[in-house]
Amino acid sequence: MVLTGIWHGICSHTRIRSGARFVYGTQARYEEKKEMKDIKWNGSTISVEPTKKPKKITGTHFPTIVGVNPFSTDFEVWCRCTRTYEIPFEGNKYTNAGQVIEPKVFDFLRTSMGFGDRLVTPEDVYGKDHFKKTWGDFYPNVPMFGGMWDALIKDENGNIEYVVEIKTVQVDGRSGSLENRWKDGEAPHYQALQASLYAYLLGVDKVLMVAVALEDKKGDYEHPEQVTPSYANGNVYIDEFRVSERYPNFDMYIEKATAWWNAYVLTGTSPEYDEKKDAEILKVLRTNSVDTSNTTITELLEKAEQLKTEIENTMSIVENKQKELKSILEQVKKYALSQFRDGDTKVSIKGSRYEWVLSKTNSTELDKDALEADGLLEKYTKSKTSYRLTTSEIKED
Repeated sequence: MVLTGIWHGICSHTRIRSGARFVYGTQARYEEKKEMKDIKWNGSTISVEPTKKPKKITGTHFPTIVGVNPFSTDFEVWCRCTRTYEIPFEGNKYTNAGQVIEPKVFDFLRTSMGFGDRLVTPEDVYGKDHFKKTWGDFYPNVPMFGGMWDALIKDENGNIEYVVEIKTVQVDGRSGSLENRWKDGEAPHYQALQASLYAYLLGVDKVLMVAVALEDKKGDYEHPEQVTPSYANGNVYIDEFRVSERYPNFDMYIEKATAWWNAYVLTGTSPEYDEKKDAEILKVLRTNSVDTSNTTITELLEKAEQLKTEIENTMSIVENKQKELKSILEQVKKYALSQFRDGDTKVSIKGSRYEWVLSKTNSTELDKDALEADGLLEKYTKSKTSYRLTTSEIKED
């Protein structure tokens, strides 16, 4: 692979990733800003004050910027890089499965593929809590690109020979079978580019991608600890390639990402957003979440919250009392009905504080069905009796 430009020869390392690798540093990747930046809306783009420390383009975001990732937009990446906004990340069974299975893949590479001690993990290089130690960037000397590789494989002389990228793929998911997404054993374009970037930044030409097939129906995501990646289980797919062969014009992608960075991140003006694809982000950006920590309204808000809580608690008690009262009044009404005599229009029942009166009203109503059949009005008028229970406080003499 021919390496050109300022990135060549870089031997530092990182990455925040997609798929199985939403594992390390999720809080850093998806931090939700407490204070929203001042935003200028320019039709289908926005502008903010350029940040002095933009977030780097990682392998996860690189394919989006060059236009080959169907699951993200470059507006979303721009919001992240400029620290304008990041969608809060919430761990789920898929990310958990990736975290649990990754060490199993390391074992598979050491034993089944015979790499043994030549396999190097982030923990081997940086120790435990490697994300905290590196802030999720294994390439600190590169001003624009960064991220974290999953593993490295060295040759017999101790030089880096392969960059390893690990993925978990759901076989019975909505996106189709693993075979469809890894057609003929080849990783999807956007995933291969992700791994290729990390190899490129290390000056390495070889990439080894490992996909572990998981089936939701078999409970693989609920119990990933029970999954064993192996050829015998038929749940491992390998894609080994050279960056120089799969992407002979890889420098073109670097140049495109660099131009994007210069045009959007450094200027603070975004690429065009899509109202549908970027709806979640736009909804947040169009909401002014005011910081009230240093304003006089804080005391009013605290009092309002206290009163609201008290009212809600009181209303809950009142609702239960109302249900109980309704049930009792139904019984009172039933009793009062039994006390009507011929000619009575009211029945009065006095308690110690309230008087309960059930009123009887005679009226007429139309039998509409008969009217429609006969066409007569007065002939089919019938009497109607209704009762209404009222309550009034008893006034003392």
